[in-house]
Amino acid sequence: MVNKLKALLRKSRFVTGSAKAIRGGILDIRILYWCAIRPRAIRAYLENDVPKGLQIGTGNGLTSSWLNTDLLRINRDVVYLDATKRFPFRTDQFDYVFSEHMIEHIDYKSAIFMLNECFRVLKPGGRIRIATPNLEVLLGLYCSEKTPLQQRYLDWAIKRYFPGVTACKEVFVLNNAFRGWGHKFLYDHATLSDAMRRVGFRDIQLHKPGDSDEQHLRGLEKHGELIGSEEINQFVTFVVEGKTPNPKRDEARRTASGFVKPTTRKEDRGQTTRVRPAVTGTSAWQTEGREQGRYPSQ
Repeated sequence: MVNKLKALLRKSRFVTGSAKAIRGGILDIRILYWCAIRPRAIRAYLENDVPKGLQIGTGNGLTSSWLNTDLLRINRDVVYLDATKRFPFRTDQFDYVFSEHMIEHIDYKSAIFMLNECFRVLKPGGRIRIATPNLEVLLGLYCSEKTPLQQRYLDWAIKRYFPGVTACKEVFVLNNAFRGWGHKFLYDHATLSDAMRRVGFRDIQLHKPGDSDEQHLRGLEKHGELIGSEEINQFVTFVVEGKTPNPKRDEARRTASGFVKPTTRKEDRGQTTRVRPAVTGTSAWQTEGREQGRYPSQ
């Protein structure tokens, strides 16, 4: 009888909807609190005499001497930041911006907005580093003759995510890459480089995880540790770096649609800009796969 009642409750749209609304309300309250304590943490970081680095989508991958931010503050050393909203920083405050396996979790339009904000808060000559799954590599799995590394990746992914699958492995792995973990938009090198270039970044360079011509950007990626295989991470992840012009040119900062990003905004005051948080409900980005504390990916 009890089991039947539980089953009925799980099927009830009213009960499940109410539970989601309660969870969303609790998250909204937490976000308000995180926003309230954020300015002090930002001021404390910016007062340090170190090169200023901003990490977006930190999760458990804390980086020493950087301002670590995330949509969910699962660690007290992480500052709340919704990368799809205006960043709470003044213009030209950071030397570096880094994001690993995060940009694929927001849609393309939001990614362009995020890149615009990264451009804004970076100093002239500042550098950005984005690591994300490689669409070209993933699509390359759908072929009749596979390299040993492609086959190892397929076997690894099936064992980890679909242990019961014995045939058509590519189909399951590709669908998982597009639909799993709250992914919204996957990139290849050309698409991400073009998006960064449209925003205004220059000197676009392709790198492998861990490698960089810039000392402060070497060895940052931790996704290999998260999934338990650096070989797999090296295979499926690519990294793009870009640099802001010196001096920066606002007219170069355009969205992918070709129109200039609106400049109407609050005046920067002090070390941070107070931005009213959007707490009108829980987005899919906030809920899909975020409970693990990072933007989990393959």
